[in-house]
Amino acid sequence: MTSLTILVCGATGYVGGRLVRMLLNEGHTVRCLVRNKEKLTKFSWRDHARLEVHEGDLQDSEAIAAAVRGIDVAYYLVHSMIAASDKYAQRDRELAENFVAAVDQSPCRQIVYLGGLGELGPDLSRHLRSRREVAEILQTSTVPVTVLRAAMIIGSGSASFEILRYLVERLPVMVTPKWVNTETQPIAIRDVLRYLVQCIGVPETRGKTIDIGGLDVMTYRELMQAMAKAIELPRRVIVPVPVLTPRLSSLWISLVTPVGSEIGRPLAEGLRNRTVCRNDLATELMPGNLFTVKQALDAALGKIENHDIETRWSTAGVMPGDPDWAGGTTKTDERSVVVNATAEQVFAVIERIGGGHGYWGAGWLWRVRGWMDQLVGGPGLRRGRRHPDELHFGEAVDFWRVTAHQPNRQLRLRAEMRLPGDAELDFQLSPIDDHSTRVTMTARFRPSGLLGLAYWYSVLPLHGLVFPVMLRGIRRDAEVCHDEPNRGDTGSQVVTDREGLVIGDDKV
Repeated sequence: MTSLTILVCGATGYVGGRLVRMLLNEGHTVRCLVRNKEKLTKFSWRDHARLEVHEGDLQDSEAIAAAVRGIDVAYYLVHSMIAASDKYAQRDRELAENFVAAVDQSPCRQIVYLGGLGELGPDLSRHLRSRREVAEILQTSTVPVTVLRAAMIIGSGSASFEILRYLVERLPVMVTPKWVNTETQPIAIRDVLRYLVQCIGVPETRGKTIDIGGLDVMTYRELMQAMAKAIELPRRVIVPVPVLTPRLSSLWISLVTPVGSEIGRPLAEGLRNRTVCRNDLATELMPGNLFTVKQALDAALGKIENHDIETRWSTAGVMPGDPDWAGGTTKTDERSVVVNATAEQVFAVIERIGGGHGYWGAGWLWRVRGWMDQLVGGPGLRRGRRHPDELHFGEAVDFWRVTAHQPNRQLRLRAEMRLPGDAELDFQLSPIDDHSTRVTMTARFRPSGLLGLAYWYSVLPLHGLVFPVMLRGIRRDAEVCHDEPNRGDTGSQVVTDREGLVIGDDKV
């Protein structure tokens, strides 16, 4: 295939982050339009010689005009999944219109859009209706559009896959909505990526809407049983009832899985639509081997087992702006400790915060806080983390988001739990000499009204219990690394349950 200059909008998302790597491997020059280039730091391809990064937003006409200059192909992989906002569909329409206006003034020869199966008929969920509207707007362009439509994508880190896995793992008996008997045609993420790459080399795909799916058509009930078999669990007892609405289903999903109700609801609503390929254009124009559901599940579970999750649903989306902590009423709780270890060793320990490792003790307090957040619609501790030892800017860690990541200097986490104010936890490292480092941990909170003030003073006693334990744990683990550099772990024997939450630590 001839080398092309390709624009990818949505490069930090679940599909986009993997697509860029494949396009670069094919020899193309890839241009990414991203809101914040720091979000690219987690990708192995971030320093590739044929990668161009444009920082900007699809709301910015000048940024789009610069990004489309001289391109041959454009991938549009932008779509909101936040059902809590009534304006998300309107925003998606506006972004698509801005994109079309810019591309029509460029030399682009093909637009590729990944939509969803089930976008036909009057009884569409808001989510699927919005995706269809975006496709229709893109198809008004003077540039030929290839629309690929997929059902559930099976892959490590995808939201729908994680919902399926956690429901099956945690619930031997499930009372489900009647959509459990709806047919679907899941597709492996590897097959989605193959079609996305292959279609730009097949001129016949231009101007076409192409359904893509895996080899198997099955009901969601059968898919759940396939997952149970893949993770070596007994068959699940599944009882469909007609009274469970998408709203109730999304609340249940948010309680049982790492996916919050704001994302779970559009996914649950979309499950009522049959999502099976209506044409065979994909296999006719882009022939190739397809994964079965069993192969796709095994591949995804293998990636999770090996901590090799390239992209994850929780990392995609808009990064919230950091609060301006200057001015106003800002409460702080600052504590520090001197550690007999290098900054590099200390940072490696701090970077393991959350997920299966936990918070160096007081695990039951963190679990209670997670459950409290989950009950009011927050993420709680369900999201865990992508990798047990590595963090990157923009990643989710339990109910935190990484908003600063400077190796051996700083790690800052912004709270995404439901709070009456803005909160963050900041770790600053200052080398004292070649063998010791000062760690300063600062909790900041800007209360919103009297409720925020009441919250701050209610948690201060808990800070007095938890924060010293955290600092002692960081010091202990870092000094073990310093004293025994060849040892394979940090010296803390952490016991976890099936959810990856800490339930015990032999050194507190």
